[in-house]
Amino acid sequence: MTSRKLFCEISPLTYRISSYKQKVLRVGSDLFTNEVFATRRTSKLLPFRVYSHQSLIRRKLGDVDMRLQENKAVNLSIAAPKVTGILIQPGETFSFWKLVGSIRSQDGYLDGLTISSGKTLSGIGGGLCQFTNLIHWLILHTDMQIIEHHHHDGIDLFPDFGRQIPFGTGTSISNPTLDYRFKNSTDITYQLMVSVDDKYLCGEVRSDRSPRLKHHIKCEMERFTMEEGKVYRNSQIVRESVDRRTGRMVKRELIKINHAEVKYDPSLLDIEVNG
Repeated sequence: MTSRKLFCEISPLTYRISSYKQKVLRVGSDLFTNEVFATRRTSKLLPFRVYSHQSLIRRKLGDVDMRLQENKAVNLSIAAPKVTGILIQPGETFSFWKLVGSIRSQDGYLDGLTISSGKTLSGIGGGLCQFTNLIHWLILHTDMQIIEHHHHDGIDLFPDFGRQIPFGTGTSISNPTLDYRFKNSTDITYQLMVSVDDKYLCGEVRSDRSPRLKHHIKCEMERFTMEEGKVYRNSQIVRESVDRRTGRMVKRELIKINHAEVKYDPSLLDIEVNG
């Protein structure tokens, strides 16, 4: 029995109607929210570096056209200056799209890699999810509260190639309906610094005072399983919080359970057969 199509799947016109509706709902909800969004930026660095990371821009992703990777580098170089230096003061909320704004070809954005319904496509501004991936990874190393986070849940699209951070800690964004947001519920002011060079997207999160806790993100129990003829990637993402003064772990929390269908050739994987 064929499942009934969603309204947005009927035709390109219904897709545009659904997209417009979602945009109106997002704009309307933000008009009546009590959230105070971070807007102040400064090039002056806050004194304490909390955590830093850099991610390779041009990665081999299956059979994805490398031209899209080159275009991604352009897209990142346009978006990064709109975020770098942002201060997230106590009580404020960071919104990626409120800082980056619209994504249009007339602003210089190019076609880059996008992911929709488990498939790789191309679209204007594609590849910016690498930007929110980096921000998310930085924020996981702070005490700030992630309040909106979408991800490509349930699918493992590409084999590992130079992976530096655990699978399952990525993000999915779509302007403006799928945002990446976090709130500073602490009494410390934080700052994001980001930049793009020839090879890397670089970022660091800084603060006006040294946080009490230091956070470590770990991937545990990672394995591949065969289930009803399909291969799945399984793992747990754990965060351990350590007191900077004593070195003692004060909290250990499970932040993500991965059970994602592998969409690439699994022939080189060590696969367990369930059942």
